[in-house]
Amino acid sequence: MLNITKKKFLTIYSCYFDSYQRLFSCSKLLSGYSYKIKSTSNLADNKRYETLSTPVHHHHHPYKIRSNVNNNPTNSLHRQFRTNDIKRMILKDEFDPLSLHNNNNNISIVKEAKGVKNLEKNDLLRLINDFYRRDDIKKLANEQGLDLHLFKNVYVSFRKFLIQSTVLPVDFHTVLNDIISGAGHVTDMFPYFLQHAQQMFPHLTCMEDLKKISDLRNPANWYPDARALKRRIIFHAGPTNSGKTYHALQRFIHSESGIYCGPLKLLASEVFYKTNAAGTKCDLVTGEERRFGDSEGKSANHVACTVEMSNLNTIYDVAVIDEIQMIRDPQRGWAWTRALLGLQAKEIHLCGEISTRELIEELMITTDDEFEIREYKRLTKLNYLDGAVETFDNVKPGDCFVCFNKNDIFHVSRELERRGHEVAVIYGSLPPGTKLLQAQRFNDPNDLCKIMVATDAIGMGLNLSIKRVIFYSLAKPQLNEQGEKEKNNVTTSQALQIAGRAGRFASAFPDGEVTTFRHDDSPVLKDIIHRQVETIKRAGLHPTAEQIEMFAYYLPKHSLSSLMDTFIKLSQLDNNLYFMCNIENMKFLADIIEHVPLSIR
Repeated sequence: MLNITKKKFLTIYSCYFDSYQRLFSCSKLLSGYSYKIKSTSNLADNKRYETLSTPVHHHHHPYKIRSNVNNNPTNSLHRQFRTNDIKRMILKDEFDPLSLHNNNNNISIVKEAKGVKNLEKNDLLRLINDFYRRDDIKKLANEQGLDLHLFKNVYVSFRKFLIQSTVLPVDFHTVLNDIISGAGHVTDMFPYFLQHAQQMFPHLTCMEDLKKISDLRNPANWYPDARALKRRIIFHAGPTNSGKTYHALQRFIHSESGIYCGPLKLLASEVFYKTNAAGTKCDLVTGEERRFGDSEGKSANHVACTVEMSNLNTIYDVAVIDEIQMIRDPQRGWAWTRALLGLQAKEIHLCGEISTRELIEELMITTDDEFEIREYKRLTKLNYLDGAVETFDNVKPGDCFVCFNKNDIFHVSRELERRGHEVAVIYGSLPPGTKLLQAQRFNDPNDLCKIMVATDAIGMGLNLSIKRVIFYSLAKPQLNEQGEKEKNNVTTSQALQIAGRAGRFASAFPDGEVTTFRHDDSPVLKDIIHRQVETIKRAGLHPTAEQIEMFAYYLPKHSLSSLMDTFIKLSQLDNNLYFMCNIENMKFLADIIEHVPLSIR
């Protein structure tokens, strides 16, 4: 059995959602009904339950999220979320209807109703089939939250209910008899059909409330405390090694209070050490640890954290959000959107690519914040070499091999060590302290370690004394249209970020060089870097903890994973500014700890 403590769960959960206080308690609980989430492939089984209060175990089948398969993830993502069938694509799991128990002891049985004609099976079949084919009925059902898929499921169950029942409530029996005899209209059945649907799918009884909760069209309004402040947004835009982050951090270090939000634990650790070394006490907060800048364990006025861990409940003088272009990331973009819209800081410094400018300006219109942009140029030269390295015998001090998978990292490092080289290695799953030590070894001019092997994480602002960046390969694992991993060449934005790590102002290698390991990759790299970096048009979103908790009030039988599915299905977005991030990682964690008796909080 997994030994997962409540504290650990909350730490994992806080990496994905905002931390809010409950606004209200909801007494409107759906008692008396039980239902479950199940794959649509099993809907045909139509398993029956004896009563509506039968306990139901949750089953979850992961759905797949489409992602980019070309050189530009933003384009693919935009097209993906503009399609009308996106909700059907996202939510392959649907509510598995409970077949209702036919109670033959109903007090209003037909036999006790004098003068009411018995119904013929053929008449009922003709009637229910006519009901199903009518477009006006489908329109009415859609207005009540029954899309075509749910409408079909309810129809199958309702039809079986009519055909297999030996007795019916007198009022319903009378309505059916009137329709068959020509005294009524087929649409008179709809109230009974809707009642049947609400028994099968209890969420329909509170559909309007759920839709209001999942309305994500104006996320700026989620953060009233931030809206109450008159914030000044300063965008430091420029390429790598242009000094943009340096200027933002100087303002952070010399402020009375501040927060730094970075994309990596290693970057947050670097800012933590640098700020404390400058004489400003600073804490470190990541998903794995918390460290105090004060030796007595008192909280400092400054904090360096990973962007997911940013505190929206504290007012700061200065906030720094690094690598703001990550706001378009299909997995983590929501965290940058959350920080940008929700941080309570009088002055917020954004650092990143100029391609984000138009989006930031649009978002600042929704928040009514003051916006200023400062553009920077690269401080040192960067040369793209014509020749490839081709062999490990041609390595030089200051070389950094960039690999996109662990197998390549281990292969390259072994080959270099066989040739007598000291090698620093950095990849994602290494502990932050280990990665920091590896970076320090490589940067130390007195250390024998002069060569580095790393993943593309070095492209996210790490300060390394690299002379030459060597792309060991250009193929980076990415998600295809079926949600499965496949290899595609790095995007222009990714290539420029990684290549820009070569050469560092005021270091032993001020000028940088970029090349490939394989000869065939050299022209491909040059073609990639000369393409235009497309403007980032939309920011990632993710449901907040408060929203999911409110869903849980209305759907108390749902697991966290199921609540997420339902939320995504019902959510509404401003598709011109936002897209919904992939929640598969959060659902995976939720499924792992589902057996642990924990509340949403």
